Amino acid sequence: MIGSFKRLLVGAASLGALALTATGLQAQTFEAVKARSELLCGVSQGLLGFSSADGKGEWSGFDVDFCRAIAAAIFNDPKKVRFVALNAAERFGALRENKIDVLIRNSTWTMSRETELGLAFAGINYHDGQGFLVARKRNLTSVLELDNSKICVQEGTTSADNATDFFRSNDMKFEMVVAKSLEELGKNYDTGKCDTLSSDVSQLYSERLSLTRPDDHVILPDVISKEPLGPVVRANDMKWFTLVKWVNYALINAEELGITGANTEQAKASKKPDVRRFIGADGKFGEPLGLANDWALNAVRAVGNYGEIFERNVGNGSKLAIPRGINQLWNMGGILYAPPIR
Repeated sequence: MIGSFKRLLVGAASLGALALTATGLQAQTFEAVKARSELLCGVSQGLLGFSSADGKGEWSGFDVDFCRAIAAAIFNDPKKVRFVALNAAERFGALRENKIDVLIRNSTWTMSRETELGLAFAGINYHDGQGFLVARKRNLTSVLELDNSKICVQEGTTSADNATDFFRSNDMKFEMVVAKSLEELGKNYDTGKCDTLSSDVSQLYSERLSLTRPDDHVILPDVISKEPLGPVVRANDMKWFTLVKWVNYALINAEELGITGANTEQAKASKKPDVRRFIGADGKFGEPLGLANDWALNAVRAVGNYGEIFERNVGNGSKLAIPRGINQLWNMGGILYAPPIR
């Protein structure tokens, strides 16, 4: 009995130590970011419209703007961010190993990535799905016509598993050609190592522009999977998770409220309760996050609201010209929806 009691005490002490360790981790990322005065944001190595650097090393894109929004919410300065280019295979490891503070790199939210990797997705900022790119001259209208195709996919993504499930469930034959990088993926397709390129539809729009003759290729209308994309953080840091999540939501709410990058000063004069909470005039919604109460307004002032970010980088105002589709606001026919700040 005494031995059993001692073992219980030791077990309880161990659990207590773990609890203290977990508690100590909760503010770790935020404090590290504040201490270095810089956010480390993991992005892709070069995906036009989402994250790419020009000849001067200046980054731009949809994902890049979300990184800058977090920096603006924390520092009121969107320039206080360093972009860390990562391929698909190394992205989650870099986050787990504290090489970056947040990953915003067209990454699909799945159960296994949370339960097995110790990560947490801080909401969805782009509702996507897997599609297929083929040569226009093949005159295909459906993925069901892709029997006996050679499919190019990138390793470390959900694309290979999704394609395998789809072809097998439809009793279709295929050959998989796996690339280690985005550059290799496009090159494999462009040089004829495969006759079909499969990835998230948003990525296909970008990859098509990198081909030798972009107009000779089309994206088939079929979508075979759900690919909810969003920012990713380590699961052991609730404070940081909450901060990143609410910056994401703030950009969506700003569009719904009509707050843009150009009218933030006018928004300060609004008498609408939801706008006043958003701009920090009513309530103290920044303090629990360790931020100024006008954090959300600072983020929008820096990069615009969700709609502006979308149109500028990947929508009709960009080379990609991706239809807004289901990424339209919930009250405009889409499924984009954010909890309120209140």
